[in-house]
Amino acid sequence: MPSIPIYPTTSPQIPPVLNPLPPLLQTPSGLALLEIQGTLNSTLAPSINGSLEVGSLSFPLYDPDSPPEDTAWQKKVWLYVGKNQRMTGEVKKLAKPLAMLRRREGSAEMVEGGEKGEEVEVVEIVRWKVLFTQRPEPMGAGGGT
Repeated sequence: MPSIPIYPTTSPQIPPVLNPLPPLLQTPSGLALLEIQGTLNSTLAPSINGSLEVGSLSFPLYDPDSPPEDTAWQKKVWLYVGKNQRMTGEVKKLAKPLAMLRRREGSAEMVEGGEKGEEVEVVEIVRWKVLFTQRPEPMGAGGGT
């Protein structure tokens, strides 16, 4: 079975790439996945790269001055969908962390059997997900922030 070498990241930031996959979310504890139980309906058109802005994410209990071991802020997360709906969720630790990988530029090389192999690098380890299990709450015309 062929193997692929994996390297630690060599660059501090992920360059913008045209990619149909959804972007990861940044939380006060690092990157996270977004999990929604249900379907999001939108009348907005996707951008050029195929992404669709769903709304804004807010951590109302987060205090940057609190110690890192204080996880009370994880109990409430708000996702504002459009101007009239808010979803309430929480941050959960993933049972198994996920590695976010990226192909190394110029990494194609010949491997056993004459096939081209790829090298990948670990860009980030994702340890969290933001989980929304309840229906959206209607909001007044003023919206939320």
